[in-house]
Amino acid sequence: MCLFRFEEHDIFLPMIVLEELDGHKKGMTEVARNARQTSRTLDALAGTPGADITAGFMLNSTGQREAKGKLLFQTQPLDYTLPSSLPQGKADNQILGVVEALRQKFTPREVVLVSKDINMRVKARALGLATDDYQNDKALEDGDLLYSGALALPTDFWATHGQSVESWQQGQHTFYKVAGPSVPYMLINQFVYFESPGEPSLYARVTEIRGDIAVLKTLKDFTHLKNAVWGVIARNREQNFALNLLTDPEVDFVTLTGTAGTGKTLMALASGLTQVLDDRRYTEIIVTRATVSVGEDIGFLPGSEEEKMGPWMGALDDNLEVLGKTDTSAGEWGRAATNELIRSRIKIKSMNFMRGRTFLNKYVIIDEAQNLTPKQMKTLITRAGPGTKIVCMGNLAQIDTPYLTEGSSGLTFAVDRFKGWPHGGHITLARGERSRLADFASEML
Repeated sequence: MCLFRFEEHDIFLPMIVLEELDGHKKGMTEVARNARQTSRTLDALAGTPGADITAGFMLNSTGQREAKGKLLFQTQPLDYTLPSSLPQGKADNQILGVVEALRQKFTPREVVLVSKDINMRVKARALGLATDDYQNDKALEDGDLLYSGALALPTDFWATHGQSVESWQQGQHTFYKVAGPSVPYMLINQFVYFESPGEPSLYARVTEIRGDIAVLKTLKDFTHLKNAVWGVIARNREQNFALNLLTDPEVDFVTLTGTAGTGKTLMALASGLTQVLDDRRYTEIIVTRATVSVGEDIGFLPGSEEEKMGPWMGALDDNLEVLGKTDTSAGEWGRAATNELIRSRIKIKSMNFMRGRTFLNKYVIIDEAQNLTPKQMKTLITRAGPGTKIVCMGNLAQIDTPYLTEGSSGLTFAVDRFKGWPHGGHITLARGERSRLADFASEML
């Protein structure tokens, strides 16, 4: 679809690009499907009544009728000379030659080579050609701009907003209606907190925004032992925020990001077990993850789907071991439940067989979601039927999939698109709670 993303600019396709496209069209891979779809799109453009290939085809922007830029094909040989050190037969070098010829032909008009191939961009710059990355597939330009899910209120918050705050009690929660300079920075389901010595602290979630007025709802305190979730309590502020999202039946989609050892999997599993076995809110937990290995692949694994996924689920086993020991405060079920019962309510599924499935009343955990592409993420999230909750977790600093970056990962894409939706929530976990060794390693290595 990149052809329709350049708005008023003209696009020129060198003949070698069509040749390369033709070489990729066979097979059942995602690349082959995309190559075939691109060929169909080009064919449809060329087949438009009155279309003249030498003059170029008008490209209509998606959803807009008026034509913006044109699509031009290389219909005749172009004269160009490249340094003798660049082999003439290589496709990349031929494209560079076409760019050089176009630059001379269309002077003073700017000619820019757009490519995802980093080496090709480096070569183009070395030859003095203008070049750019294709930006449209990136949810964010910089990983640091990712929505964190929490907002620290300014130290003068009560002084500037105190006069206009209305509060009321509803059940166990206190609600605050706030108007003032902080409201434009708030999003629905964002956590806001105020911590200042000598002033009352505030930990709340934004439930409503109307113009310049926001309604804040205080949180359930999961740092207290009486609110333990399957024996797990929050050890820091962000974990408390995360448990509020994970246990809220009104929130259907939760994303958790954070470095190794911040408690993502443990909290998601503990919340799932409580809601499946104690509250009977969901019928079972479904766990899946991207099967991308860190090092060399060890080949095919034996057994059924569940057995093949076993080696990938080491994190799940480790966390179940921890949760199995927290019997004392886990309620009636926790004391009586054996490991077998817990296991019977957890299904491990491979992502390869998700297409066409629908999950009803399930608690779905997608682990290592940073290794998914936006398309795979969409496939998984759209499996959700009525009463299903999906939890996506990942560490954007540990992407193992080639060609994915922090900006173009499916997890970044989901966090960015779902922010501010009343039934979705995100939190970035900041503090590692695994061990002092793991924390030091995360920071220093």
